[in-house]
Amino acid sequence: MSKKQNQIKYEGTLELNNIEIECYVLEDGTRVLSGREMQRALNMVNTDEKSKPTSGTRLIRHLNQKSLKPFIYKGKDEGHFSPVVCHKGNAKIHGYEATILIDICDAFLQARKEIKLSARQTIIAEQCEIIIRSFAKIGLIALIDEATGYQYDREKAELQKILKIYISEELLPWEKRFPDEFYREIFRLNKWYFTVPEMNKAARPGIIGKWTKKYIYSVLPNGVLEALLSKTKRNTKGKLKQKLHQHLTRDEGVEHLNKQIISVVTLMNISDNWKGFEKIWNKKFGQQEISFDDDFLAPN
Repeated sequence: MSKKQNQIKYEGTLELNNIEIECYVLEDGTRVLSGREMQRALNMVNTDEKSKPTSGTRLIRHLNQKSLKPFIYKGKDEGHFSPVVCHKGNAKIHGYEATILIDICDAFLQARKEIKLSARQTIIAEQCEIIIRSFAKIGLIALIDEATGYQYDREKAELQKILKIYISEELLPWEKRFPDEFYREIFRLNKWYFTVPEMNKAARPGIIGKWTKKYIYSVLPNGVLEALLSKTKRNTKGKLKQKLHQHLTRDEGVEHLNKQIISVVTLMNISDNWKGFEKIWNKKFGQQEISFDDDFLAPN
């Protein structure tokens, strides 16, 4: 099966004056904003609809209003506002190239100067002004950070904050973290013969350790898995001498790990085979950019 185009490599939430919009960066570097959330941020939906699932078609409808088209498409062809279909794992997401939001705001603000807007158009224009002002503040801060080199120290500082929350300074005593059901489901989904002896670490297929890293540990915040691997000691053969979870903090680290294990076991329970599990895991968590060359993680 060929790889889908426009795969999402990074994702996050853009906050603009209490407005939140899901944002993505594709493998080719294209920045994309969620179309559905863009139209909410622009107040293109009624207040009582904001908590309900809505399609992104309302945005297109506003862009094609006869009174606004001279401002929306001034110097641009209609293809300029075409949606971008991107993929988070196997999930399909409809969005727009990020600068489209600024183009829309500029058009509404110019239209407000030159023509009489409808009640809804006026609301949207007011929201556009808020968004543009928010971008101006964020842009100024970003430019200063880039000019001074602070952006790099800022990224390091943020990572250190996360690691301080998740990585324990002292090695925690061993406790069983991965339930038997986790391994039993792996064997069932792969149609492997399962008996109690196979639960023993030495008898488990080595691929289970790599899957544990991908489906469990990789979903922890960025940088945590790498820090765990770096912190965990190895023997003379290069095998891990400790369990990764022994280096997690009890409150945040272990708590997040336990929730992820429960979530993954639940997805396994409703899957008929390993391929089916991978499909729904990708839909929920997305593809992770991780190397699987490390030795067996001894997750239990």
